[in-house]
Amino acid sequence: MESSLTQADLLNQLIDEAEAIVIGIGAGMSAAAGFTYAGKRFTDAFPDFIAKYRFLDMLQASLFDFEDEQEYWAFQSRFSLLNFFDQPVGQAYVDLRLIMAGNNYHVITTNADNAFYAAKFDMDKVFRIQGEYGLWQCSEHCHQQTYHDEVLIRQMAREQSNMKIPANLVPHCPKCGAGLEINKRNEEKGMVEDGQFHEQNERYGQFLKANQDKKILFLEIGVGHTTPQFIKHPFQQMTEENAKALFVTMNQKDYFIPHPIRPQTVRIDADIAEVLHELASE
Repeated sequence: MESSLTQADLLNQLIDEAEAIVIGIGAGMSAAAGFTYAGKRFTDAFPDFIAKYRFLDMLQASLFDFEDEQEYWAFQSRFSLLNFFDQPVGQAYVDLRLIMAGNNYHVITTNADNAFYAAKFDMDKVFRIQGEYGLWQCSEHCHQQTYHDEVLIRQMAREQSNMKIPANLVPHCPKCGAGLEINKRNEEKGMVEDGQFHEQNERYGQFLKANQDKKILFLEIGVGHTTPQFIKHPFQQMTEENAKALFVTMNQKDYFIPHPIRPQTVRIDADIAEVLHELASE
């Protein structure tokens, strides 16, 4: 779409005109808020792991098959503190909450950090489809329940040495005895989906159903192509099925847009944090 408006003004207009807004949040949003997985934030927190394994970024490292549970939790305890328990408030998320105030909206996110909690979103409006770094699950997925223990995570980070936590701190499944792991979706095994997950899923589905025939804005922010099946492809499909819908993608990367929805698509390629802050400040 060609427009004489600034990208922030254009987005503001599209939000005002929408009867419902579905927001898809990917890793690019947290990166815009400063929570990057590469660079100084990564190298400052994991110099020993980088030296041993030559990791390129935190995502690669978080998916690595460590040599044992003690090393796994040495990394994951630090990772959980950095990206969940001690992660500060992200201004881009606060700005998004302010922009959405008074609007009919719902969020789906593939991010597993604490950004929505820290920005004080109504968590009944957020579907965390890929899990949470603050939760644990049985590594064998023997039952659909998650666990959390911030005190133990802090103890792991505090008492580790030589990239290993003490063996007595390794958490185990109370049902089958297998090791616990971070509650994050795995390409091979999937993810433990507990009662809270299904409640989130149901609320999101109800929102989509209640608003499916309205003038709906599918606002995709910082979503890449790592897991397009959760946000990108469903948003594009629902846009194609609703002539009144609009697909707006905020991304500096120019991903392929299916031909049928190109007339219903707006791409915003300016800096995510700057656009959102400008809108929130108006």
